Amino acid sequence: MEQYKQLGTYRVHRKLLDFVSARVLPEAATRQQFWQGVERILDEFIPRNEALLHERESFERLLQDWYSDHKHNFDVNEYERFLQSIGYIEPVVPDFQIDVSNVDLEITQQAGPQLVVPLDNARYALNAANARWGSLYDALYGTDVIDESDGEKTKGYNPTRGAAVIAYAKQFLDDTFPLREGTHREAEGYSIEGDAAYAVLDGKRVPFQQHCFVGYEGSPESPDRLLLVHNGLHAELKFDRHHPVGKSDPAGLVDIELESALSAIVDCEDSVAAVRAEDKVHLYENWLGLMDGTLEATFQKGDQSLTRTLNPDRHYIGTGGREVVLPGRALLFIRNVGHLMTTDLILDGEGREVPEGIVDGIFTALIASRHLDANRNSRERSIYIVKPKMHGSKEVAFTNDLFDTIEDLIDVPRHTIKVGVMDEERRTSLNLKNCIHQVKGRVVFINTGFLDRTGDEIHTSLTLGPMRRKGEMKTSEWLDAYERLNVRVGLGAGFHRRGQIGKGMWAMPDQMKDMMLDKVNHVRSGATTAWVPSPTAATLHALHYHQVDASGVQRELLNAPFDTAREQRRLLEIPLATDVYAAEEVNEELENNLQGLLGYVVRWVEQGVGCSKVPDIHHIGLMEDRATLRISSQHVANWLYHGVCTKEQVEATLRRMAEVVDAQNAGDPHYRPMTPDVERSLAYQAARDLVFQGTDSPSGYTEPILHRRRREFIEQSTRENVKGGASS
Repeated sequence: MEQYKQLGTYRVHRKLLDFVSARVLPEAATRQQFWQGVERILDEFIPRNEALLHERESFERLLQDWYSDHKHNFDVNEYERFLQSIGYIEPVVPDFQIDVSNVDLEITQQAGPQLVVPLDNARYALNAANARWGSLYDALYGTDVIDESDGEKTKGYNPTRGAAVIAYAKQFLDDTFPLREGTHREAEGYSIEGDAAYAVLDGKRVPFQQHCFVGYEGSPESPDRLLLVHNGLHAELKFDRHHPVGKSDPAGLVDIELESALSAIVDCEDSVAAVRAEDKVHLYENWLGLMDGTLEATFQKGDQSLTRTLNPDRHYIGTGGREVVLPGRALLFIRNVGHLMTTDLILDGEGREVPEGIVDGIFTALIASRHLDANRNSRERSIYIVKPKMHGSKEVAFTNDLFDTIEDLIDVPRHTIKVGVMDEERRTSLNLKNCIHQVKGRVVFINTGFLDRTGDEIHTSLTLGPMRRKGEMKTSEWLDAYERLNVRVGLGAGFHRRGQIGKGMWAMPDQMKDMMLDKVNHVRSGATTAWVPSPTAATLHALHYHQVDASGVQRELLNAPFDTAREQRRLLEIPLATDVYAAEEVNEELENNLQGLLGYVVRWVEQGVGCSKVPDIHHIGLMEDRATLRISSQHVANWLYHGVCTKEQVEATLRRMAEVVDAQNAGDPHYRPMTPDVERSLAYQAARDLVFQGTDSPSGYTEPILHRRRREFIEQSTRENVKGGASS
């Protein structure tokens, strides 16, 4: 308890106190008022938080009882009536439109990629913030979008591959910014006259087909940079006839930089392993560094020591000679944790940890509020918080009320805190219109998340029957309805050009060619943003928003017929297995689930890495976070419950897959092998817990087990270090 100081009826960890005093609220009088306000918020919202968690448990019990009585005579219409009778499906509110003010253009007017990045890694957070602009040449050269047959990725520059990159990029210019005659491949230069840009072909100035000129840098006769716009997204053409690439280009073009990640979510939740007060304060320190512009990351790249900081804004000469300033960084959201977990940052009068989601809301908003005037993030003086894993409209109303009280505490106008609602739990999907209504004055973002949503789908109906294989889930009736409803309900509530509608992550950062073929469908579906795993992927995905006008798609959808009631019923189709799987299919599914589960858990528990590229059973790197873990663990737990596989079979597969994961990590000097003595491996034991205790995990969440095992590992490592120091 020496680590804590009593403030009112609560004890606050000294690391949090010191951080707030030194870097956030140096004024003593302000601090005193602040901590008194924190106490009032905790007094009011802790009981409400507990009541909402009890309601989740109550619904689970009612559902499992109903499934027991209807295993052999399941009828979706009767099921829907039952869910309505217990309040699981809520009476739908009348039609309405969201009414949110002071929202940045990246959300209301532009459509483009979104990054999600762990906040505990300063370098990654800076990379994400700086991914607002990306080199198209680099993105093409370094990925499989350009086939190796068109030039291999050698250690040095391969001019054959470079030529293929330039050809691809010039085709992008022809498709996106066509000239009235000729092509960009023939351009000998570019110039500006009046309020228009021209390409020079065979000594003649050729205008663009549509007005796309925004600004330039350098001389109008031969600019160093030329800024164009299409579908609300900017592209900067860079020229340098002395550059090795520019020397060989008729126009001196050395690169095309695309406006890429318009926004980024810096994450306190699924992609971090923050289990102690020290971890949480580190997150808040990094968030402060992003808000006040001081965050830095120094790292080694080859023989060089590099320091990364936040990029400045970009300045151009626009029409009429006026200055054009564009953001140099992505608009940053911060994702708080949900309702379930608690934190040792603050203890109540009985020594119990308080809800982490309440604490996150208070301190992430406080930190952002101290730097609103600088306009480093939001030009509209807004704070953007993504709230995950809410179940139904009561939990969304709780968040709205919490944000009201936080705004009063930090003395900012009502609805300064904007909210992004993650549509990733079943009760939220079924009641999405009601959920949006509860935050209609502050909601700016909704999105779908296949993995968490599927994890909840499995856990909710766990006892009804065995679920189909994970790969087959993607063709489920409910999943198609879920993706369609998210867009249409959002548009019905007025999200067109007022808020973001998002889609989920492309999980294979090395498979960019496949991403370019597949992820354009997110734009075609009516989404104005979608998650990508890296800045490079953001630059490539930005091409899709030039190919497809997301705003135009939404306008068409607004005028298209849509049977909401039918889609709601499709959403209730539970993805049960329709066939008995052969032994080899069961074994294949178990190996796939358990190898991925072990590969992620061992890094989470023993290295504190919450998100990383984890090789799957076929050695393909997949971006993994707790959402992937949730679906895998729940899937195996479901099959165990229904006898599709046996405990002995799972145990044997776990051991085999532990050997695979050990081999995949053999080159990591910090890695502790799980085999042969798996009983001593806390990571292995955590994986076992996730599977064999999966039916009892609240909503199928992995956090309680992961946090417990991570803390246990830290304590064990501390004891070993103390013992080693004493013996030396």
